[in-house]
Amino acid sequence: MVTGKMFDMTTPAALLADDTAYAEAVETAVKAAAAYYATGESALDDEAYDRLARAITAYEAEHPERVLPGSPSGKVAGGAAQGDVPHTVAMLSLDNVFSPEEFTTWAASVERRIGRPVAGWSVEPKLDGLAVAARYVDGRLARLITRGDGRAGEDVSHAIGTIVGLPEKLGEPATLEVRGEVLMTTDQFERANTVRTAHGGAPFVNPRNGAAGSLRAKDRPYTVEMTFFCYGALPLPDTAAELADALGESTHSEVLDRVAGLGVHTAADTAVPPRTASGAAEVLERVAEIAGLRAELPFGIDGVVIKADSAADQRDAGSGTRAPRWAIAFKLPAVEKVTTLVSVEWNVGRTGIIAPRAVLEPVRIDGSTVTYATLHNPADITGRDLRIGDHVMVYKAGDVIPRVEAPVAHLRTGAEQPIVFPEVCPQCGSEIDTSEQRWRCVRGRDCRVVASISYAVGRDQLDIEGLGTTRVVQLVDAGLAGDVADLFTLTREQLLSLDRMGETSTDNLLAAIDAAKRQPLARVLAALGVRGTGRSMSRRIARHFATMDRLRAADAAAIEQVEGIGTGKAPVIVEELAELAPLIDKLTVAGVNMTEPGATPPPAEGEEPAPSDAGGPLAGQTVVVTGAMTGSLEKLSRNQVNELVERAGGKSSSSVSKRTALVVAGEKAGSKRAKAEELGIPLMTPAEFAALVADFLDEE
Repeated sequence: MVTGKMFDMTTPAALLADDTAYAEAVETAVKAAAAYYATGESALDDEAYDRLARAITAYEAEHPERVLPGSPSGKVAGGAAQGDVPHTVAMLSLDNVFSPEEFTTWAASVERRIGRPVAGWSVEPKLDGLAVAARYVDGRLARLITRGDGRAGEDVSHAIGTIVGLPEKLGEPATLEVRGEVLMTTDQFERANTVRTAHGGAPFVNPRNGAAGSLRAKDRPYTVEMTFFCYGALPLPDTAAELADALGESTHSEVLDRVAGLGVHTAADTAVPPRTASGAAEVLERVAEIAGLRAELPFGIDGVVIKADSAADQRDAGSGTRAPRWAIAFKLPAVEKVTTLVSVEWNVGRTGIIAPRAVLEPVRIDGSTVTYATLHNPADITGRDLRIGDHVMVYKAGDVIPRVEAPVAHLRTGAEQPIVFPEVCPQCGSEIDTSEQRWRCVRGRDCRVVASISYAVGRDQLDIEGLGTTRVVQLVDAGLAGDVADLFTLTREQLLSLDRMGETSTDNLLAAIDAAKRQPLARVLAALGVRGTGRSMSRRIARHFATMDRLRAADAAAIEQVEGIGTGKAPVIVEELAELAPLIDKLTVAGVNMTEPGATPPPAEGEEPAPSDAGGPLAGQTVVVTGAMTGSLEKLSRNQVNELVERAGGKSSSSVSKRTALVVAGEKAGSKRAKAEELGIPLMTPAEFAALVADFLDEE
């Protein structure tokens, strides 16, 4: 059963104390709506606007005689948008609910209105874009119109040809109007900002802002790509009778199928396709599934739309002046908020990378308080023209690290200050290598010796138990460890000379260090912390080359043959391995293993490939492990379970897609399990998986 706690949007709207507060609220809401629907650059984020709108509505319900004529209540687009191209049928907004209880109450009201149970509910994502109507005449896209005030919209036909999913010619010569959302996907947004800033423009604040501005722009020296998703269709005056009847009498789901057949995008091909539910409880389960997948989607959603699927139910429920009575938007917690950039910190990572981090005025986003956010690199700061004191749009979804999208430039007061870049390494005071986008201390790993060693001995790398950060600091301060290789030459006498190191703890640590010598090559690579790789990529590299010698002899072209390594990453890996050569040599001399058990090396030039022994119960399968493992897998880290997948012949992955063959779903598996069920991918419990790979589990 879905509870209100899943969607923390039930906080009461602020109460308006008197007519003055009400008038100020109306003025603020009208200005915010005008900016939002014109360019997407509102001074209020979505959640703040929703709270303000609810406060206005509540005040007007108590004081109907005091309603101001300019109030946004009951108006399409808050009364802010206009247009001069009449709509053949009013293009309305949607009312909102914010909790399962509010939805259940609303659904019951629809059934009371029509006098019977609703035949079925269509449940689909609420895309965060701009509503448009696309008019096709004899199969050709003739006109593109914004929603405007619902009665008339703005002609934006100049954008035809720049919108993916809205073909200029349909699969057949049909005459009809297709309605849907124009948006920017995450990739399109990043590309658009690159193009825009290259032409001297300010970066878009967020994808909706980018789509709003680009859809209306006529005289730019550049174009950017957008995407369309259909959510409905209706006949035009010249629509053939057969098609007009089909659009008028078909269910909502059938209409979307018909439009998709003509070549127009719908959400059917995404991870969150429209789906029909038979009752309120089933609707709420689907809402929870879509909410769980939100962070993984390539486009923004701010809620879930629920519609009566039957044309008869829609007609009998009717529509108001602002919204249909047969459809509602279930708003999800905001993942974007506007806050203030207080300062920028410059942190040095274990490989010497100097990374900027935004310090923010604390803001509540997606169920947690956000104080810090990613800024990527100095070039990113310059490209986005960020300044201390800026109002900035901050984005966070699911487990994704919050990031600063862009400054809200129209809110600048002139008091903002430029961000000061460091002239020397903030950690050690050495020079900074600024030759690449990501700046780096010239001392590299030596700048953060403790962090580098602590990472290398971690559970998913060399797994040396008893070497916590405090002990590593002791070794470094005593001059006994300048890098991870020095650990393998430590003597019993040296360790006993340290504070709080008795005979038992010393012997245990020496045993753990000796055991680490036998770790596979994948773990050694992970411990080295090669830039451009991680634990998963280290396993792929180790299985591909089999030995460290073959890997070190490989050039960029050879390394590109490893799955997931492109032309940009391969040269970095070659450079890193060359830089790490002295450390690798020290590890080899110390007796650390430099081979990957069971791996078959690639053939030398002119040689025939060696017979493959890559069998196992998971041979050739992509496997995703999610949730908490139990039983015989309980004590394994996620990295160890992924290693188990690969020893059994499979390929581990962190995301579920159509290429996934199996999902191992433990306790609290969440969105990945939901996506697997949606795609029809087989699921296994940890116990079932352990039984399948039992022969390989013994190697742990």
